[in-house]
Amino acid sequence: MTQVPVAERGTTRRPGRRPRGPLLLGPAFVAAIAYVDPGNVAANLTAGARYGYLLLWVLVAANAMAVLVQYQSAKLGLVTGHSLPDVLGDRLRRGPRLAYWAQAELVAAATDIAEVVGGAIALNLLFGVPLWLGGVIVGLVSLALLGTQDRYGQRRFEHVVVALLAVITVGFLAGLVVSPPDARGVLSGLVPRFEGSDSVLLAASMLGATVMPHAIYVHSALARDRHGHAEAGPWRDRLLRATRWDVGLALVVAGLVNIGLLLLAASGLRGVPGTDSIEGAHAAITDALGPVVGIAFAIGLLASGLASTSVGSYAGATIMAGLLHKRIPILARRSATIVPAVLLLAAGADPTWTLVVSQVVLSFGIPFAMIPLVRLTRSRDVMGEARTRTPLHAVLVTVVGLVVVLNGALLYLLAVG
Repeated sequence: MTQVPVAERGTTRRPGRRPRGPLLLGPAFVAAIAYVDPGNVAANLTAGARYGYLLLWVLVAANAMAVLVQYQSAKLGLVTGHSLPDVLGDRLRRGPRLAYWAQAELVAAATDIAEVVGGAIALNLLFGVPLWLGGVIVGLVSLALLGTQDRYGQRRFEHVVVALLAVITVGFLAGLVVSPPDARGVLSGLVPRFEGSDSVLLAASMLGATVMPHAIYVHSALARDRHGHAEAGPWRDRLLRATRWDVGLALVVAGLVNIGLLLLAASGLRGVPGTDSIEGAHAAITDALGPVVGIAFAIGLLASGLASTSVGSYAGATIMAGLLHKRIPILARRSATIVPAVLLLAAGADPTWTLVVSQVVLSFGIPFAMIPLVRLTRSRDVMGEARTRTPLHAVLVTVVGLVVVLNGALLYLLAVG
């Protein structure tokens, strides 16, 4: 029996009145939440507090990579009508498919830990809630957020997530109004360089926090779930143009938040004892910039944890459905995946370092998401005439190569201590 090409399968969008302009935006803003989760906060604050503006170039480069990669993911979902895990699940034999699922689940677990821990820290800062109890509360609230999708549909879920993104943006950037960065320092931070193995470790953590594997998996599903399978023609061309705007705008916002966090730490927290932890950074921000800015920062962190843990659960369900061919309700999955994070908090693990290490784990998962995506979007069998053209494909291959090299250097540095 001849296998039907992936690009010819899937659910075609029902005919009827089609949305226009801004109404086509949204999926990328949900995916962009993954780029401003608590792991980003920990990695960027730590980098700025320890090294000042040194690693600013890492964020700029990583955000440019993210724009390219997230558009490819969304494009795959629109053209094929399938998520990236779906396509891989159809093409891999059982053994490789299960192995691939295992590493993807490890990435999803690291994501969950970062998001729940970050939200728990925020509740502790705002209300003095014990960390383990804060983790439970974050998990329960995320269940309610996910319930908006089940009850009201994806569009309403997007509205909630975008509102949280606005809170995150204001909360994390408010401090820059009071303590603006040094222009000369910012320019110097755009020159690529490192200072020792610890700066490489932090760079990998920042990369893992910015180019997120689970965001690559989930964006293809978000685009598909919103727009369906778009057949070749004017409508698909319009969707792809709107998706480019969607990705560009969403990741500009996420990139500004990440850069703002590093600049805030570099300009106001460098050399202050304890500011390489979120709790210490919050205390220093409050002392230096006032309680209002400190509260805004904590509220932004809480919004980040709540929104990102919901998107992470969506991604985990997408991974399992595509690679195991089993669908578990997102709410049930959320209930199960909160357990490791709460156990870590109850055991007394250092929350900020837990966040940074989780981002290193994510960094190792990036090639496993990016390499198949780049290969599949180049394939005529999968994408048809919408496949990636040679110049862009060359850029994407270069991006993947850079990520693999950085992770290889990180492995070496960790091995030699």
